[in-house]
Amino acid sequence: MSGILIVAEHEGGSFKKSATELLGKATQLAAALGTSVSAVVLGDAPAADLGKYGATTVYQVGGDFSSYDPAAMTDALAAAIAQAQPDVVLAPASYAGKDAIPRLAARLDTGMATECTDLRAEGGAVVGRRPLFAGKLYGDVKISGKPAIFTVRANSFSQPAAGGGAASVVAVAAEAKALTKVLERKAPSSTVADLTEADRIVSGGRSLKTAGDFDAVIRPLAASIGATVGASRAAVDAGMAHHNEQVGQTGKTVNPTLYIAMGISGAIQHLAGMRTSKVIVAVNKDPEAPIFEHATYGLVADLFEVAPKLQAAFEKALS
Repeated sequence: MSGILIVAEHEGGSFKKSATELLGKATQLAAALGTSVSAVVLGDAPAADLGKYGATTVYQVGGDFSSYDPAAMTDALAAAIAQAQPDVVLAPASYAGKDAIPRLAARLDTGMATECTDLRAEGGAVVGRRPLFAGKLYGDVKISGKPAIFTVRANSFSQPAAGGGAASVVAVAAEAKALTKVLERKAPSSTVADLTEADRIVSGGRSLKTAGDFDAVIRPLAASIGATVGASRAAVDAGMAHHNEQVGQTGKTVNPTLYIAMGISGAIQHLAGMRTSKVIVAVNKDPEAPIFEHATYGLVADLFEVAPKLQAAFEKALS
């Protein structure tokens, strides 16, 4: 193999945890396959620092990529791949990854596997495991084209420890032509992680009844453990939560270490967005709620009684 290339996303020059997560896994795969690990960085970020996590070379495309543009990102990644000539490309299944990476695969006339939750080396190649049919089963995918492209859900692998050394940085010139123009920027008011990258999520459902109840119960509970707030579609449709907090088939797909579902029945559309969570805790008054079939821990109880007790216990444990 001629190497594994990681798409290292960053925000404001700070690398997202998906970048180091993918580098850690790529290093393991490279050791098994007898190859090397490199990365591609778009825009201004400390590219050499990725050497601490296993990248020997970083291909850095200059320019302003602070605002996502699918055409510009595709052009830039294609230029970096043309110079790096990798056999495998690993990218996060982020907002940008879901939109630009399929365009990149089409540009390169190669295959890709999306939303992988595991990767392994087998027969001299990388094999990706991804959920199918809303997570009811998993399929193993091997790409015959080159480079083989895989997008990976956040939190699929553990974070590697930082080592020593810096990566060599190679400047890449690209004709990255944006199709959009930024008229205004608004900084997010929230300081918690986005749902798609969150390690802990507390979600509320239809049982909250009102937006006031949702704000009084779910948000403080989430804040007590530094979690991101999520919601079912029923809660969003009822105006209790914002659409960008919706988890499910018509919302966001998440893969946290801990997912707490408060008053969520567990319809298949919701399960499609959170079924791969490592630990699922469900609280619901209905003992027949489908969520209990998938929960690691389930409690048949009134969420209005359980949530304050959980919050108090979390705050005491973390104080």
